[in-house]
Amino acid sequence: QVQLVESGGGLVQAGGSLRLSCAASGRTFSSYAMGWFRQAPGKEREFVAAISKSGTTTYYADSVKGRFTISRDNAKNTVYLQMNSLKPEDTAIYYCARDREPRVGLRILAYEYDRWGQGTQVTVSS
Repeated sequence: QVQLVESGGGLVQAGGSLRLSCAASGRTFSSYAMGWFRQAPGKEREFVAAISKSGTTTYYADSVKGRFTISRDNAKNTVYLQMNSLKPEDTAIYYCARDREPRVGLRILAYEYDRWGQGTQVTVSS
């Protein structure tokens, strides 16, 4: 059973930066695309970024494009989300997730992912 554990969340002022990490158990990490999602209070979970299994292809939500960078280290079974120029509207619980199939391409819909971490809180103060 694959487990995903996020870390790196916290409280930061607007304009600041945070780096989230998501460590995966198991030996199949490099076979799957990975994604980051977030959920703010009272809102639905939304797509943030995705990365291909090799790390060569990435995709971002318009709201974070140019500010966030997703990356992965397959040797460490870890995916990262570098968040710069943070805004109060970035406040949410951030989740990493694994694509439900070892396939080509990137997905932005939550139902396309079948393994989720417990989430890490990111709070951006104004």
